[in-house]
Amino acid sequence: MITARYLGPEKNGLIAALLVYPSLFMSIGSLGIRQSATYFLGKKIYTENQIKTAITQIWCFTSIFSIIICFLLMYYFSKSGDNLFWVLLALIPIPFSLFNTYNSGIFLGNNDIATFNRINWVPSLIVFLAAAFFIILLKWDIPGFLIAMLGGPLLMSGILLFKNKFIDSFSSKFDWRIIKSMLSLGVIYAISLLVISLNYRIDIIILDKLSTPFELGIYSKGAGISQFLWQIPMVLSTIVFARSAIAKDNYEFSLKLTRLLRLSLLLVGLVSVILYFLAHFIILALYGKPFEKSTEVMQILLPGVVILTLFKVMNMDLAGKGKPWISMKAMIPALITNVLLNLLLIPMYGARGASVSSTISYSVGGLLFLYFYSKEAHIPIKEIMKFSKSDFEPIRNVVKNILNK
Repeated sequence: MITARYLGPEKNGLIAALLVYPSLFMSIGSLGIRQSATYFLGKKIYTENQIKTAITQIWCFTSIFSIIICFLLMYYFSKSGDNLFWVLLALIPIPFSLFNTYNSGIFLGNNDIATFNRINWVPSLIVFLAAAFFIILLKWDIPGFLIAMLGGPLLMSGILLFKNKFIDSFSSKFDWRIIKSMLSLGVIYAISLLVISLNYRIDIIILDKLSTPFELGIYSKGAGISQFLWQIPMVLSTIVFARSAIAKDNYEFSLKLTRLLRLSLLLVGLVSVILYFLAHFIILALYGKPFEKSTEVMQILLPGVVILTLFKVMNMDLAGKGKPWISMKAMIPALITNVLLNLLLIPMYGARGASVSSTISYSVGGLLFLYFYSKEAHIPIKEIMKFSKSDFEPIRNVVKNILNK
């Protein structure tokens, strides 16, 4: 809201172009370390101290590597890369974000969901407050927002470093056996995450190349609201991933997951219908008249967002079981579809073309993954999608508890 109201569509497009490579490279640079840490700790394969030490050693290398590669991508492939100062500001948060991402796997592995969630929402709150200060009060424009983006990851890294004693885990003695194990599994997670992230970001990259900052700004705001719907299953998926890593009966756990999936689909579907009809009002209320065209972007994306919820929930189960490669069977065809359609539609239709490409790609990915998950979990698709009265038991219990109070 702040960047929309005070910077406008074109500058929002420049911000989206600046941040797309750092956010995308978090998938590559993270090397799946959070997921592998969760898996090894949840299965009690290594101790927490062993994993912490390995994480800090991997982080030192990947931070340097990530910054260098990301700088080259931004400087040579983005229209916003001409401003070296902006590029450097966008790069500075990378090592701190990586540190937080790596270490959050410790809390997931210990099934400490509360702390894991704080690692995610506290930096966002700090970024919001800092953005209000630098953009509204100091009027620092795009540099102000980029400086604000540093505040959250930096503060959380300091908290984790000292309060949770990660500083004691830095060591010059390398246990290559653990590092190799984490990287071997982590690289598979990283490749999987890269393919998934590319499917979300490739439209921004191609818009940056083939369209204008205005169209990119319009698209980024419309897509941002529709993709917030994924927070509904993602809140629950975090728990799914942690519990899946320590589950004793994989089949029984997968059956419980299908109930979560059906409830998530129902809830996301209902909210998306409401958003579709209120889209114009929401866009104007949040971002103002200059972003009116984001309404159509949001409406076009909603069906694909609902269908990709299938992937969002079920993938966390397989990732928690150490099988992240299954997702690539669905997401690689979806990514290819997205790239081809974007190259075809963006030059003609700009932000609307990117929206159509993405919603078709999301649908392809979600439906393909439903098929592959059914095969892997040995649960028929009909059983996965079939609602029953027991599905609504958790909701009835919550309502009953509220009424009793």
